[in-house]
Amino acid sequence: MKSIPTVLLARLLHYTSNIKPNEIRSTLSSFMLAFILMAAYYILRPVRDAMASDWSDVEVSWLWTFTFVFSAVAVAIYGQLISRIRFQRLVPSVYAFFSISFVLFYFISLESITRLELIDLTLIDKAFYVWISLFSLFHISVFWSLMSNIFSRSQAIRLFSFIGAGASVGAIVGPGIPVFLAGDIGTHNLLLVASALLVMTIPLSSWLQQIKPLGSDNTSKLIKEKEGEFIGGNPFSGFSEFFKSPYLLAIGLFILLYTSISSFVYFELKNLLAEYDRDTRSQIWAGMDLVVNTLTIAIAAFATGRIAKRFGLSFTLASVPLLIGAGLLLLAFAPLVGIVIAIQIIRRAGNYAITRPAREMLFTAVNRDTRFKVKPVIDIVIYRGGDMLNAWAFTALTQGLGLGLGMVAVIGAGIAILWASIGIYLGKIFQDNNA
Repeated sequence: MKSIPTVLLARLLHYTSNIKPNEIRSTLSSFMLAFILMAAYYILRPVRDAMASDWSDVEVSWLWTFTFVFSAVAVAIYGQLISRIRFQRLVPSVYAFFSISFVLFYFISLESITRLELIDLTLIDKAFYVWISLFSLFHISVFWSLMSNIFSRSQAIRLFSFIGAGASVGAIVGPGIPVFLAGDIGTHNLLLVASALLVMTIPLSSWLQQIKPLGSDNTSKLIKEKEGEFIGGNPFSGFSEFFKSPYLLAIGLFILLYTSISSFVYFELKNLLAEYDRDTRSQIWAGMDLVVNTLTIAIAAFATGRIAKRFGLSFTLASVPLLIGAGLLLLAFAPLVGIVIAIQIIRRAGNYAITRPAREMLFTAVNRDTRFKVKPVIDIVIYRGGDMLNAWAFTALTQGLGLGLGMVAVIGAGIAILWASIGIYLGKIFQDNNA
């Protein structure tokens, strides 16, 4: 017999977020996993972003180029490893690897080593910038691959936004640590804090895979996929499958267009904050993260799932691009710093609360092997490739052609309209396949 608090919790979750009783355990565990992952990342993100203002647009463009190259290599290595590591150990192994890497960065960048001039401190900073940029996509891509493997398409429409809210809560707690504690424990020690959090994800991700048949209504599919403990293929099978599928290519294009807007806003903010010292910039970036993710939670937890269910995935995917397009047109006529900040808040809050959960629903329409092989290609290589191309494009438009903020905003508005069109197309394909 269930206790009264358990029954009340089940009713509350069903009323607010449309979670069924048999989904509570797996959904709340997934929420917690997303929370821990994003808290770990957002502890380090402000430290990374604060470094960027020390470098020119060309230097940052080169760093984004290196990030793309390392991302392509990392995804190829990952493609090889998934054919050798048992499926149940795959996700925990990824998080363990990144946890160890942060500890290594901690020791490499110790003041005692840098004083001996064994390693150039600037080189360490740039390597850290690239590594965190790789981690920022890899850890969450693997997480959503796991989610798509646990929940069915019908469940994803209802549950992914609530699970995504866990990431938003983590993204609030994470930047709060450097904002309030960096002065006491030191920025350097934040690496160890993030590493410790990642260690916590190892048993949690393993446990989630054990309880998934009990928390999911697609048990037969999960049992069938579990028959093969290894995911087959070669290091480049994810790339080949990506280029064979129009559906996956459209998702890749959707990501690419998103990075165009992201790069534009990022570079503008980077340049605007150049006059501040690094500690102040860290606190400003962390403060922005805090505001964005606070705004995200209510939408993701209580509204996105209902929006997707009532209006369909096409509307859900296109809503944020259209809103950003309108903001960029406004910026073209009134090129003010406040509007740039407002667009950044809308872009990031809209992505976390609406666009990202809706985008992850698309992957429930493909099988497990495709999710774990092709998804990193899209989420990491295409994303970072888009960052690289758009970084150089922004540099060419501003420093090469001398275009001002207003003219670049007009170009961005056109990109946003195309981005929304691809979202409508993807939503239609998803609904047709799910009919």
